[in-house]
Order: sequence, then C-alpha cells, then structure tokens
Amino acid sequence: MQSLLQNASEILRENDLGTYTVPTHGLYPFQWNWDSCLTALGQAYFDEERAWREIETLFAHQWEDGMVPHIIFHKEDDGYFPGPDVWSTGRDVPTSGITQPAVAGFAIKRLFDRAKDRELADAKARALLPKVKAWHDWFFANRDPQGTGLVAILHPWESGRDNSVDWDAAFERVPTDGVLPFIRRDLQHADADHRPTQAQYERYIWLVQLFRSLDWDNSKLHDASPFQVVDPGFNGILLRSCMDLADLADALGEVEVAESSRAQAGKGIAAMDTLWSDARGQYLCQDRVLGELIDSPSVGGLLAAFAQIPSERAATIAARITTIAEQVNYLVPSHDPASSDYDGKRYWRGPAWLIVNYMISDGLSRAGQTAVAQRIAQSSVKLIEQSGFAEYYDPKSGEPCGGTRFTWTAAMVIEFISQTQLE
Repeated sequence: MQSLLQNASEILRENDLGTYTVPTHGLYPFQWNWDSCLTALGQAYFDEERAWREIETLFAHQWEDGMVPHIIFHKEDDGYFPGPDVWSTGRDVPTSGITQPAVAGFAIKRLFDRAKDRELADAKARALLPKVKAWHDWFFANRDPQGTGLVAILHPWESGRDNSVDWDAAFERVPTDGVLPFIRRDLQHADADHRPTQAQYERYIWLVQLFRSLDWDNSKLHDASPFQVVDPGFNGILLRSCMDLADLADALGEVEVAESSRAQAGKGIAAMDTLWSDARGQYLCQDRVLGELIDSPSVGGLLAAFAQIPSERAATIAARITTIAEQVNYLVPSHDPASSDYDGKRYWRGPAWLIVNYMISDGLSRAGQTAVAQRIAQSSVKLIEQSGFAEYYDPKSGEPCGGTRFTWTAAMVIEFISQTQLE
C-alpha cells in the first residue's frame, strides 16, 4: 500500500501547476471543476495549504451570477477542443460557459473536518462558504425554474458523464445543422474506441453554439435548450454538498446559510423519490422536456446514494451493486453490463471510474451499508494494483482506458487507502 501512496503522491505533484492541477498532461491541459475539488482531498494529505489553494483558484473564476464554470483556460494550449475561442464567454481569464457537478461543498467540509491547521482551515472555509452558497443558489434559480427541488443539466458535459447512455434519446432532439467544422484533439491522446463518437461531438458543439448565441445568459438557457435532463447522480452530489455546507455553516456560526442550505437539501431529497424505479432498484434520469423517466440503468442512479437518501433506498442500491458485481470483476461499471448498450471501454457507457466509486462508497458507508462500501473500495485499489493510475477501466478485464497518470484517480487512491474502510 505504501508504494501505491507514493506513486499517487508523485502523480499529484507532476500534474500540479502551482495554483491548479491538470487532470493529466496532453489530454486535459486546463483546470476542470470537479476534478480540482476531488484532487484537493488527495493533496491535503501532504500539503493542506495547497489543497485549499486548488479550490480557491477554481472559485476565483466564479461568474457574477454565481455559476462556477467547468473549465478554466489559464493558458493557451491548442491541444484541446473546444478551446476558449469556441466558448467565447468574454471573461478576462477565459472559461467555458457551462458547469459541472457541485462537489465543492462536500470537499470543503471534508478538508475542514480533517484539518490539522485549524486556524488555516477556519479562514479558508469562512472565505469560501458564501461563494459555494452562491453557486448552489444559482443552480436552483437557473436550473430549477419551476421550483421542483431538483436541477437539470443542459449539456451532457455538465454531468461529468459525457456520453452516458442516459442521454441518447434526449440527445436525438439536438440537431447538428450549422455546426461549424472542427478538429477533435482528444483522439490525438486517446484511443477513438474509448471516446465519445463524432456524432455526439457534433451535438455537443451545437449546444455550445446555441448557448453562445444567447450571450451565455443563464436566465435564458434552461428554457432554450432542447436537452434538459434531471440526473439523480448530479443532484445527489449537489444535495450532499448542500447538507455539508449547512453543517459547515453551523460550525462557523453562519446561521442563515445553514438554514437555507438545509432547506435546499431537504426539499431535494424528498423530490428525488420521483426518480426512483422499483423495477430497476435504483434512481433513473428524467427527461424534463417530456416529463418522463429515462429507463437507462446507469451509474448515475447509484451515485445518488452519495446524498442522504432514505435508508431503505440505500439498502436497495447496495443490493443492486451486489447483483451487478456478479457480472464484472471490478466495481462499479458506469452502465449495467446486462444492457445491450453496455460498452466496457467507451468512456461513460460501461467503464469503472474511481471518483464515482469513491462517492458511492462514501454514501453507502454513511447509510450503514458498510460491507458493499468496503467491497467497492477494495475493488478500486485492486484495479490500481493491476492497471495503474488510468482515467477509467474496463470493469470486466481491468484494462486501463483513456488518459494515463490521472490526477483524480491518484487522489482517490490516497483517500481509499488512508481511510479506515480498507482496514
């Protein structure tokens, strides 16, 4: 285990550019939103101040309306598409115009709780608290205009699960006419069989062009988008962060923030039940345009366990993962291996990801499902021992896929090994 920890720490350091960390050199040369927040958890084991700086750098580029973009383009690099010229968001430091899963509230609370330097943690958390709250408020104002308690993603990239089977049917509504010619850079760094297809990319870019034509006005994007999906995993992360922010605010004496955040979490958790499928034994996405559930058994519906869902739901999800485990050698596949849409090597259509494993394991452990939580943790470390620090893995063969020497994979290994769930 010690050699794994040493290798993981080396990867965090080699991908560290001082104030932010790239996911991996070449394939992802900028700062990504949820990557940074999860990376900070690993950094904190050897440099608490550096971990706080990672998240501070992200929030230094928060938009005036509260949105935190999914990419910060700190420097020029033509090795990535779409770059800042495609987004054209008009920022002094260029950013993308969409967001990503709101894991920051959770990460900050975890850094605060574990901190050895209490004075530093108090100062950093106190400064970040209103910024994270503004981001959460932005979600509910702009992505839940009807006040349901759950927010929609307007672009698959926002979910972090870019090419999930979950989006296929809704994505068919997104046209490709008028998409300007482009050259993908990801295929220069990764196997095309491991990446989203060209047709998916054309739809990704059509949505970017649509939002750009609306001057990135977040008050307009929700209703204008033909793609509006309520993702249980995305909402589970947001609601966990709301609850953690409430607890953090209590510790810091910020009563109003605590009360508001706790109310957001409570309303959202109650609304999550509208996404539950007894037939699948998990949560499902909802196509908000049609008002219908999407019958796609992906990891998004398991990731919802990261939030404080009812104990009976957590128990059913734990049982579901146990059943899935009979079909793979490594947990947790990003899509049901029994489904005809399963593809064990193509990004989010089957492969296992350590960041998702970490959040599912954490949520199940909190819910008392410790045996399955520990099984996921042990499977994750076994993957690394066999296949190194890849971006993601084929859950049947363990084959490493995507980028190599991947930052958040390394951070999650540090988390798994350092926590008692592996003892």
